[in-house]
Parts: sequence; structure tokens; C-alpha cells
Amino acid sequence: MPESYTITVNGQVHETSEDKSLLRYLRNNLKLKSVKDGCSEGACGTCTIIVDGKATRACTLTTKRADGKTVVTTEGLTPEEREAFVYAFGVKGAVQCGFCTPGMVMSGKALIDQNPDPTEAEIKKAIRGNICRCTGYKKIIEGIQLAAAILRGDEVIDEAFEKGDEGFGVGDRAFRLDVREKVLGTGKYPNDFDERDFPGLVHAAAVRSVHPRAVVKKIHYKEAMQVPGVITVLTAKDVPVNKVGHLQQDWDVMIAEGDTTRCVGDAIALVVAETPDAVRMARDAILVDYEVLEPVRNWEEAAAEGAPAIHEHAPNNICQQRHITRGDAKTALANSAYTVTETFHTPFTEHAFLEPECAVAYPEGDGVHIVTTDQGVYDTRHEVAHMFGWDDEPERVVVENALVGGGFGGKEDVSVQHLAALAALAVNRPVKCRLTRQESINFHPKRHKMDATFTVGCDENGMLTGLDCDVYFDTGAYASLCGPVLERACTHAPGPYTYQNTDIRGYGYYTNNPPAGAFRGFGVCQTEFALEMCLDKLAEKAGLDPWEIRYRNAIEPGKALPNGQIADCSTALKEALIAVKDVYYANKDHAGIACAMKNAGVGVGLPDKGRARMIVNDGVVEVYCAASDIGQGCKTVFAQMACQSTGLPLEKIRMMPVSTKLGPDSGTTSGSRQTLISGEAIRMVGADLAADLATVGGDLSQLEGKEYYEEFFDPTDKLGADVPNPKSHVAYGFAASVAVLDDEGWVAEIHQAHDSGKVVNPIAIQGQIEGGVLMSMGYALTEKFPLKDCVPTAKYGTLGLFRADKIPEIDAIYVEKEQLLPFAYGSKGVGEISSIPTAQAIAGAYYAKDGMFRTSLPLADTPYAPKPKPAKKKMTPEEIQAAIAAKKAAKAKKAE
Repeated sequence: MPESYTITVNGQVHETSEDKSLLRYLRNNLKLKSVKDGCSEGACGTCTIIVDGKATRACTLTTKRADGKTVVTTEGLTPEEREAFVYAFGVKGAVQCGFCTPGMVMSGKALIDQNPDPTEAEIKKAIRGNICRCTGYKKIIEGIQLAAAILRGDEVIDEAFEKGDEGFGVGDRAFRLDVREKVLGTGKYPNDFDERDFPGLVHAAAVRSVHPRAVVKKIHYKEAMQVPGVITVLTAKDVPVNKVGHLQQDWDVMIAEGDTTRCVGDAIALVVAETPDAVRMARDAILVDYEVLEPVRNWEEAAAEGAPAIHEHAPNNICQQRHITRGDAKTALANSAYTVTETFHTPFTEHAFLEPECAVAYPEGDGVHIVTTDQGVYDTRHEVAHMFGWDDEPERVVVENALVGGGFGGKEDVSVQHLAALAALAVNRPVKCRLTRQESINFHPKRHKMDATFTVGCDENGMLTGLDCDVYFDTGAYASLCGPVLERACTHAPGPYTYQNTDIRGYGYYTNNPPAGAFRGFGVCQTEFALEMCLDKLAEKAGLDPWEIRYRNAIEPGKALPNGQIADCSTALKEALIAVKDVYYANKDHAGIACAMKNAGVGVGLPDKGRARMIVNDGVVEVYCAASDIGQGCKTVFAQMACQSTGLPLEKIRMMPVSTKLGPDSGTTSGSRQTLISGEAIRMVGADLAADLATVGGDLSQLEGKEYYEEFFDPTDKLGADVPNPKSHVAYGFAASVAVLDDEGWVAEIHQAHDSGKVVNPIAIQGQIEGGVLMSMGYALTEKFPLKDCVPTAKYGTLGLFRADKIPEIDAIYVEKEQLLPFAYGSKGVGEISSIPTAQAIAGAYYAKDGMFRTSLPLADTPYAPKPKPAKKKMTPEEIQAAIAAKKAAKAKKAE
């Protein structure tokens, strides 16, 4: 008889004879979907539950080890606890993508159960095992503090605020629409769907290359077909068009026999089976014969004479290149009073979003329907349609977003969506396809590694004169978004200053490293790090301090940016610098300062359009806009704009699902564009409805069934346009950041001021800034993505992500001017720019403190840098024999 294990879960006794992961048991057997699977390695904390009163990661326990224990998940919270955490996390802005949130709640509850009035330090310690990649932790800490106060009876819940009765227009402190489902774990991410949602659901996973560059000689999968539960194994020959790609179709769906892999993680075969266990067994049974080849490890090797071509269409391994010039940089630098030339190095970076990629696809009509986590449903439709050969019939692919557990640019490319769709049509059943955490780390596009040499000049008064630079990006195995990322890196390389002589050469090389693509900041994090560091040295030569040289050169309304665009009336970089001036000068000998700019909208002459539809249905206004909310909160921002433009209360506004079947294409969630571009479309269509509403005396029922549609497009000029002052982007955001070190060299404070136009939601913007700051702090100090011959060696727990007990004090400041842009109530996106200036501000702080000019990230010689391991003492032969004898004795004792 097998053993039986008894576990009390949320007050109910359950018995099982399976010895399996407690995470799997809770999710798959008991259907408790609040327990999220972020890594299955005990590193991320998304699966945190309470076991016998202690916060515990479910993936580190088995049912056997949990025998006799009492388990609580968010489903087991009392009604009072649920309401306390929902309200507290909502009012404090502690929820963004939400994937980590139920785990945070359980860590908070475990602490409050033991200590009803915890301090900030105690909360930080309690949640140090829970990683959040969105919020920067500060709001979560505040949320737990408030929940504790509510449960003690020291604070009360304002139900009217949660419902939006106290105002839900532009500028109001709005309670996010998705707080409740994310805090309690009732909202569904793609991996939370199961056979109850999709009867007949089966599972798929790819056999992936273990070599970055190798010829696939033969794929042996006959044995895999004999594994019980296996339905089919698909290979490249089963793919109608074996190429996908966000902008360039250079990415093989699967590597065919006779073809060469380009990176670790390339799909070789796709197993479809009844259960995840059957999929795993079948994958293990598939053998691949390889002819292993020497990989191309970096752009220098890729550019070397005689280097093997990663792709046939790029014999010189150049994926993309840009040459951006204005004025005469050579002459300007030659005539400068002072110049600085330095070479900089920034690393690959892993997005480390908490939710691994997942999709569910099922046959629908003459096509396929995909439920997914991504950053642009129409982009995914485009890629999947191309794979099926349906370029002229893309509507045969329907894509809808479930909840998205973070993206930061890492979910712009298809990863599993196309594989799930391929499998669904092959077996005519619903199929779930999900990456393991390690597959995600190995395979999805990263932030580009950069090597760059910058020469910057100024006159005797510190006024900038010119910039000349070479920028080299390693784009890895596939193009992804290399072109636009390289372009933004180059166009933003001169920074937010007023000079007109630039010569910028950018190159993106294919290598056999994991692909690189979009990452929060979109290439600007790399080049503005280089520029800002050069400014600190120029300031010294010109006899200025770092704040003064930036203020003298800062862009202001009516002046021209280095690309020639005239700064609009909302530009407030000087105001942002003034906002951080006092704190900088109060800590000048151990503080650093940096500025940043970031475009809002795609711009550069491309047709970047926002689209929205409103339908009056059953007494409410349904708002349709296919813009992915990946945690930044655009769903709530759009609801606020809908309330503002229609004049209706929130109870009359219903935000509809993001879907290519329902919503008009409003572009990808990228380029800090949704708040402004899609937001303006919503403002416009809301104004149309409001005009009609006025004609019927405000009686919405008189408009039942009416539909409204608007498209927003503000044209821009393409790069190199032959006009004196080209308009490159609809808008720019600007920021100034100050980092302050303590006496021991730890980052104690970061103050970041933003020109973000009109602040639509004051609750949300602070969390966005704090999260971007902490992400950039990791980029500066701790995060690494190590590779050994193009093979990633990191696991989630070794990426160097900041945890709650290591965060500094973050002061998020926003600057609002009276004069604003005419679009979207004057708002600009803040999601990306918040991650740009921090690294260089921190590097500047160390330069001020110790005089060491650091040009590589993560920064060396800081308290955060890994300590060198002491050399192991060599054992004498006698010590070796003694150690062997001790081990034998211990083994014998254990056997007894």
C-alpha cells in the first residue's frame, strides 16, 4: 500500500498518496491558482504560502514533507483579511503586474499574525524572500503596514474610494481596476487556465538545443512517440513557414535537420501530450545528433575577417546599423576648449519578470485563438499568421491577453504563442505551452550588451559643443528589435541638452549569444550612461560641478535638441534639476547626478496610431482598446480618461478585454507610448460620446447601441529628413536623478524628479518611478547575465536582483507645468525613463566619493561587488586521509 499524506489546506483536510511538489499539488490537484509558479526553484517567492504559521515557498516542499501540516493560501484568508489587504495594497499603489502579489500578501499575513504592529525593517525582512520586479518594494511595504493597521483597528477602509465614488478622472488618486483580482489571486494569467476552462486541454513543450552553434544531423523521436499520453511530435517539416520575427523574419520556428542552431534554446522538436509529465518524459526520450561548431561569442568575433555567418542574409554578421549626423562634429570638437574621450561597457541584462512565458491556443473557425501574456496582441497575430502563411488573412489568428505578469520589453517577441498555435491546429485540441524559468532565462531576448567610445566637447564656459561616438551592440542570435533599439540608443546618445554637432555610428552584430531586443529604456540606458559619465569629467575640466554643467546645457521650451527637434512647451528638465538641487548640494562629496530623456511614441516617420472604440451597451459604456497592460496600469489610466472625457462616473465605464477580435489595433506596449498615443484616442472618442450625451440631456439610455470610434495620429519626420528642425517624436519625457551614498559606500537615497506632463494617477506614477529606479540600481550594481561560450550560466536566484531588505530610500518627484501638450490631457509615459538615469547617478556618486572613474556596469569596487573568494588551503596527504576516514565513519554511523 502506498503511503498516504494528510494536509489541512485552508481549513479542509486533504489526503493524497502522491509524493509530489506541494506547489504542483496545490495548483493542479486542489486548483488553488493564487499560488503562482514563478521559478520552481525557491528563488522568487511567488508561491509563498503559510505552513504551520510560517511563510514558506510551496515549491520547496513536497506532499510527503507537508504531511500533517496546516497550509493557508490567499483563498483561506478571512473576509476581514481579504478586505484589509485589497484596500491597503490598492490605496498605496502596491500592485502592478500582480504576479508576485499573492505571495507578498502571504508573507505579510504571516508577519502580522506574529506581530500585529510591524516596523518597516521587520516588513523588509519578512518579504526578503519575495522578489518584485515592478514596484521597487516601497509601496508593498507601505501596503503591509496599512493592512496591519486596519486589522488592528487603527485604520478604516474607505469603500467609496475603492469604488471610484470619490473621483476617477484625470489627476485623481484612482484605485487600480485590477487590484482585487491580483491581491487575492483570482485573476488569471495564462498558466492559470486548465481543463475546466478549456475541456480537452493538452500540453506542449519544445526540445531545445543545448549547443549555441551546431548542425542538427538527426532528430530521433520514435521512442518519444511510445511514451503513454504522447499525441504527436512536430518538427520543422510540420511548420508551413518556418520563420517568425518581430520586424525581421529571421527566427526559425524550429531548426530543421541539416540546419545550424544559432543559440542555446533554439527549438528542435515540439512534443504534444495529455499531461505535463508525459511531455517531460517524451522530451527526455528524444535524442538529437549534433555536429558541434565553434560559437561566435561577441561582436568582435562576429566582425573579424573570416568569421562564420550566423545568417545567410548577413554575411558580415551586421544585423542593423545607423549613422546619425547633424552639424559638423569633427570641427566642433577640434575647436572645443575641452574634450573627453572614454570607452564604456554595459552588459546583457535579464528582464526577470515574475511570470514565465505561457500561452493557450485552440482551434476556432478556420483559424486559431491564442490566450497569451505579451506586449502587443496585433504583433503576435502578425507573427503567427506569417508562420501559417496567412499574411493576407491575419484575422484567422485571434490573440487576446490574459493578465500579464510583467514584460519590460521581454515579451514583445513571440516565445510560446506560435508553438501553442501550431500544436493546437495539429492535434485539433486546446494546447498550453509554457517556458520553464530556465528556458525563459536562456531564450527570450535580453538588454543589448554595449561597447562604445564617446568623445564629448565643451567650450570654456562648459557649454556642450559636439559628440562623436561609435556604439557596438551584441544582438545575439536573432534580430528581435535590434533596429529600433539601436536607433533609440543613437538618437538619445547626445542626451537632453542644447547642442547641434553630432556624429553617431551604431552597429548591431549577430552572435551566437541569446537574442537581445527591447528592454525598459530601449537602448537609451546604455548610451546615456556613457554620455552622462563624460559630462562629469567635462565639468571638472571646465571648472564646474556636475549639477551646474547639466543645468547650463539643459533643454528648455523653444530650444533645439541635438536632433534638431524644437522642445515643446511642456519641457521641464530645468525644473526637474531644480527639484533635486538642494539634496545634491547637501551631499555633494558623496552624491552623483544624471539627467535623461526618453521619447513617447514610436515616431521617426512611422505610422504610430492610437485607436479606441466605445459602445453604449446595456446602460454602460464599453471601452475597447487593444493595448496590453503589462503592469504599468494603462487599463486604469484609460478608464480615468474615459471618465474625464465622457463626464460619466466609473460605474458607467467598462474596460473590455484586450483582443484582436474585439479591440482596434492600438500598437504595442513599448516606447512609453500607450498613455499618450492610445490615451489621446480614448479622449477623442469620449469627447464624441460626450457631445451626443449633451444633446439628450445626459441620458445615456438614449444612446443605447451607438458606437463611436477614433484614431489618433500625429505625424513625425523620418530620420535624416531634410528639414531644418525635424519632429522626431510626438513628445519627450525628461528626468533628473541624484544618488547619495552613506559613509560605507552603500546607496542610501535616490531622488528622481520627472517631467511627466500631466500626472493622470498620482498613486500609480510613484510606483512606476520607484520600480524603474530599483531596476536601474540593479543594472548599476548587482545584476549580471554571465555566459560561458554563449551558454547562460545564471539561474533566477543568481541574477543579482535586489530584494526588499537592500533597497535605499527612494524619493519619487514629479514636476507638472501649467503649459502642457494638447494630447491625452498633456500626459507622457514614465515607465521607461524612470529606469534610465539611476545607473549613471550612482556611478557619479562613487566618483565623487573615491575619485575612481568607472566605465563598466555593474560597477566595480563597491560594497555590492562580489567579494573575491579566499584561496583554498592545500591539504596535506595526512589531512586528506583523515578527511576520508571521517567521511567513512559518518557513513557507517548513518547506516546503523
